[in-house]
Amino acid sequence: MTSTPLKVWWHELNTWEPEKARHFYNETLGWDFHPTTLPDGTRYWVAHKEGRAVGGIFQLTEPEFEGIPTHWMTYLEVEDILAAQTRAEEAGGEILRPAFRLPGVGRLSVVCDTAGAIIGLIQPDGQIPQGRPPVH
Repeated sequence: MTSTPLKVWWHELNTWEPEKARHFYNETLGWDFHPTTLPDGTRYWVAHKEGRAVGGIFQLTEPEFEGIPTHWMTYLEVEDILAAQTRAEEAGGEILRPAFRLPGVGRLSVVCDTAGAIIGLIQPDGQIPQGRPPVH
């Protein structure tokens, strides 16, 4: 049996302290950060290494993310995010954040497996983001 592996599309640090995180990853990995603003007005920092986007930092805020600890989120590419959510529920998982559209990026969702592990799903819009091939 052959299958096509899911592509890791993006790694994102969700943190309450983005300034400390940017300092840590700059010093530790040599990442530079480029600030941007998401459509809802939230600040976001794209991490770059040698001119290539390698990940991002999202600031957790209350009350929406109250009680959620700082964590790394990996987003896996899926062809149909609604079908993937349905399959996750049918397999005993839980949808923590239903699919939503992030303009210029795609449709994203966050699910939890039966053991409590959390993973992001993404159905990307069109092409791979400029300067960043997906990680395999």
